[in-house]
Amino acid sequence: MDENLKFVMVGHVDHGKSTLIGRLFYDTDSLPEGKIEEIKQICDSLGKELEFGYIMDHLAEERDQGITIDTAQTFFRTKKREYTIIDAPGHVEFVKNMVTGASQAEAAILIVDANEGVKEQTRRHSYILSMLGLNQVIVAMNKMDLIDYKEERFNEVKKELKEWLDKIKIKPSYIIPISAKQGDFIAKKTKNLEWFKGPTILEALDSFKKETPMLKKPLRFAVQDVYKFNERITAGMILSGKIKEKDHIVILPSMEETIVKEIKEFNKNPKEAEAGKSIGITTEDSLFLDRGNIIIRKNEPQPKITDTIKGHLFWLDKKPYEKGERVLFKLSTQEVMGEIESIDKVIDSSSLETLRENAKEIKNREVADVTIKLNKEIAIENFNFIPQLGRFVLERKDTCAGGIITKIN
Repeated sequence: MDENLKFVMVGHVDHGKSTLIGRLFYDTDSLPEGKIEEIKQICDSLGKELEFGYIMDHLAEERDQGITIDTAQTFFRTKKREYTIIDAPGHVEFVKNMVTGASQAEAAILIVDANEGVKEQTRRHSYILSMLGLNQVIVAMNKMDLIDYKEERFNEVKKELKEWLDKIKIKPSYIIPISAKQGDFIAKKTKNLEWFKGPTILEALDSFKKETPMLKKPLRFAVQDVYKFNERITAGMILSGKIKEKDHIVILPSMEETIVKEIKEFNKNPKEAEAGKSIGITTEDSLFLDRGNIIIRKNEPQPKITDTIKGHLFWLDKKPYEKGERVLFKLSTQEVMGEIESIDKVIDSSSLETLRENAKEIKNREVADVTIKLNKEIAIENFNFIPQLGRFVLERKDTCAGGIITKIN
């Protein structure tokens, strides 16, 4: 079993993400040997029942000495495939990590507390899922045990949530009532929720499809670095398509051409490599390649080369963006300074209300339609065609915005 599906787990703080992740580990027997006994002892010593939320905390603590602010990745498996959970922390100040986490995901679980209902963070996090184009979404309506598993309350929250998701064009694949704490409808169906006829969380995940294979698309090879040993090796990631020895390639944005001499991958010299692989290549000609170059195959459709970006971005920094300020624009391995030339429209990310048009600034947690002018040309794609060349981040000292390219002229 070598298939792996990555999904992001999002939701309001305290709606039960850590507990659900711990339960998924427990119910799929994916915990390291002896780990559950260790956590039971900790809970006993605190005079508590087994808290599944501790599983995630405990594993994270071992991994990085308690620093769990960054997006964490954890793994479990079913009979069908292995899963990677990208856990995006729920606190407002960690939304920036969620942009990074969600951008790697093929699916999402949005967790909502059935007792508390839809909160501001629920709306904001689901807005980012919509912005990043995630269309395989499970809503896990958690803490059903706190409302005595009442179908009426489930339907109330479901109605409110669906009205919001319709506005942001997310059509959830499933809305599932669960109790992560008690184990209802995670791995098995239970009598507590016998009125619900849908799948469990694991059944729903197993029904999801892997992304359309990127290897069927034109070659896009993002250069990460160039190493000089006995020869110059250009290292990077294949974002889409495949690359073969003797391929006639074009380097963007310079438009220089050469031939692939060899492909290098962990002490091997395969004749070809495909999307998702990190590899090195050598070329027939001594060209000056550098981080940020995009390599394509000659005579295939090529990305747009431009210094003007039309985009839709989510402002993450507490300090507002003021028109004219210079920021670092990063897209795949391409990095270039630029500024937001025009702020066409600013939207409240949790109400969708238009706040300002032709604005002078973008404030924390606002969404904006913008035009960005860069210092030099880069290669871009339609976000729906090759996502890695269609989504970007802006940086000051740290990430201050995440966005997608909305229009390619």
